[in-house]
Amino acid sequence: MINLPNILTTLRVIAIVPFVWLFYFEGELFGWLRLALFTLISFTDFFDGYFARKYGAFSAYGRFMDPIADKLLVVSALIMTAGHQFVTGPHLIAILIILCREILVSGLREFLMEINVKLPVSLLAKWKTTIQLFAIGWLIVGDINQPWIQSTGLVLLWVAALLTVMSALAYLRATGKHLTTK
Repeated sequence: MINLPNILTTLRVIAIVPFVWLFYFEGELFGWLRLALFTLISFTDFFDGYFARKYGAFSAYGRFMDPIADKLLVVSALIMTAGHQFVTGPHLIAILIILCREILVSGLREFLMEINVKLPVSLLAKWKTTIQLFAIGWLIVGDINQPWIQSTGLVLLWVAALLTVMSALAYLRATGKHLTTK
């Protein structure tokens, strides 16, 4: 039987390759193509969860790959915006904050899994992800000569970085008792 959520998750991972490839072409057209593909990839994240809930199509593969696919997309996009200098200077700190949080929470989840403790995604983390995706959407069209687009992306990037810190601290508070036991 076909598992549509798993197919969408797999396609999301595969689509990261052409998304990254589009960064190697300059001009407005490629900026808009990056945005279009990024938006499509981002929507598959919503739809794989929606279809999994609607049809009860939950799987071990989906539980494993969905968060990895999300992180691969965000990390790839942030690295490419920095590498192609769409984000520069002190704004790189916001990217570093986001990347470090992703590593921290992934490690925390792995540790908690070993002791059979679940760490459900918080509402704050969902907001963080949403703002991150909007920020990235504005930033990946960085070679379009519209300064307000870049400025909007940078403001949203810093909002995402703030929410990133807040969600990481909330996760650490919620799981602190498990981190202090022997």
